[in-house]
Amino acid sequence: MIKILISDKLSPAATEIFQRHGITADVRHGLTKEQLIEIIADYDGLAVRSETKVTREVIERATRLKVIGRAGIGVDNVDVPAATARGIVVMNTPFGNSVTTAEHAVAMMMALARRIPQASTSTHAGKWEKSKFMGVELTGKTLAVIGCGNIGSIVADRARGLRMRVLAYDPFLTRERAESLGIEKTELDDAIAQADFITLHTPLTDATRHLFDAARLARCKKGARIINCARGGLIHEPALKSAIDSGHIAGAALDVFEVEPAKENILFGMEHVVLTPHLGASTNEAQENVALQIAEQMSDFLNTGAITNAVNIPSISAAEATALKPYFKLARQIGTLAGQLQQSPIQSITFEYEGHVAALNTKPLNLLLAQGVMVAFDQNVNMVNALYIAKERGMTVSETKIESEGNYKTLIRLRIVTEKESFSCSGTLFDGDKPRIVEVNGITLEAVLSASMLFSTNDDKPGFIGNLGKILGDADINIAHFHLGRNQGKTEAMALVTVDSPVHSDVISTIKKLPSVRRVVALDFSGVV
Repeated sequence: MIKILISDKLSPAATEIFQRHGITADVRHGLTKEQLIEIIADYDGLAVRSETKVTREVIERATRLKVIGRAGIGVDNVDVPAATARGIVVMNTPFGNSVTTAEHAVAMMMALARRIPQASTSTHAGKWEKSKFMGVELTGKTLAVIGCGNIGSIVADRARGLRMRVLAYDPFLTRERAESLGIEKTELDDAIAQADFITLHTPLTDATRHLFDAARLARCKKGARIINCARGGLIHEPALKSAIDSGHIAGAALDVFEVEPAKENILFGMEHVVLTPHLGASTNEAQENVALQIAEQMSDFLNTGAITNAVNIPSISAAEATALKPYFKLARQIGTLAGQLQQSPIQSITFEYEGHVAALNTKPLNLLLAQGVMVAFDQNVNMVNALYIAKERGMTVSETKIESEGNYKTLIRLRIVTEKESFSCSGTLFDGDKPRIVEVNGITLEAVLSASMLFSTNDDKPGFIGNLGKILGDADINIAHFHLGRNQGKTEAMALVTVDSPVHSDVISTIKKLPSVRRVVALDFSGVV
């Protein structure tokens, strides 16, 4: 039985979705770190919002865990590298609360422009300080949107409705996309030098941490106002305080903080600062949307393998999974064969696709090929962490595609360079779904892989096959199929031999003593055939 732990408050509808997909969902809110560590090994999936901290220690104890689902956008509370290293998929819901967060940013901009929170507090206190709270209009002002993805583009659209001029900085924003939004694409410093209001909508990464430090704040237009409903670490809070105190920045509206929950903060009590407790996604509609989305995504993954909105592995739609399914098996077989035949440390891996397969989403196939190779050295490798581990070990990984057909309508080739040699292995599909190995190290052959096999290379001279058959027969090992090939110069022959039982090391040692043998390896394809 597949089991999910819901450790943060989600809509009850999420539990119903899990149950409808045949998944048991345990709802346990308010767990301490120690309690979570104690029970996490019992679950295949973990659904969280922002309260639960999925640390490396939690992940190390999650021996059964396959997926972590974050009902929301940010995954700051999940140790994604640790999850990736353990082969756990981490998903989020980047679209479920986009409108809600964008609306909160616009609301914060209006509150900042008209000083609404301060005026409300004053009025509640029985004061009538009408002249004290002079504001500014938004109409005709320039807004700089820093990060123009899902949320930023919605904010830009709303701002245009308020008759604001909108500038946008985003390294991934194309000119065509900017034109379709009716906004101007600019560089970061150009945008902030012109903007009356600046709103932040970028993820928090090493590159964006303290994006707005003292130096950048000094480059902002004097009198600018800053809104941050994205991530607290984007702004260096002491620098922001200094810029407001000096009068260079007119004010700020923040929904996020470097340390949350923010019980103490250097910005508390400042007259020209509006603060809210991370309310960007806090609407009934958004909470319902993200809960339903993460439940569907996690259920689809655990039941069908479809991967949606993963942050540490390429997404695979249900339609793509169907088209790729025959290639999944082929990729695993090619990678597993290649991995078991390596004799020295790997320096580089190249994935090559020709014909029909080159037009598909090949990123999942890259992961499966790498998994097959790496599992020969580490049994804990899976498709989530295969490339992570390969790169961690210093391997160079690349991909090439040729959509035109060669000798086959569709072909996957894996090339490996080690410290001592270059290696290649190719495979195709017969009848659309039957994997075949068609080349190993430049030698053409046609092989169907089976659970137990024997790989050999030898001088291309008479007598080897007979001697090999006798040794296997004397060991009571029955041969099911011989798959043979030889190089163009007829100097080297190759065999992939299907046997009914595993070939043990003593038998391998006997085969190696044959005069024409170059190499013999017992192969195990259990689980990939």
